[in-house]
Amino acid sequence: MTIDTIRDVLLYCALINMGLLFWWALFFMFAHDFVYRMHSRWFSIPSEKFDAIHYTGMAFYKICIFLFNIAPWIALKIVA
Repeated sequence: MTIDTIRDVLLYCALINMGLLFWWALFFMFAHDFVYRMHSRWFSIPSEKFDAIHYTGMAFYKICIFLFNIAPWIALKIVA
């Protein structure tokens, strides 16, 4: 496996993960009530806490994308 292959894999992983994050944010913004009703069947959680959990999850996911996909891609781009 070459550095070019690893760099391409990291780029595609970052794009896929950013797409999933975008999908999550859109679904959360435009179908918030549906998602909340679906989850409130399983868990008794207030809406404010539900929102905080999702925003925290999205922030953590974004940090992980930068840490595990984009930063190594940039490092390999600099090295090559």
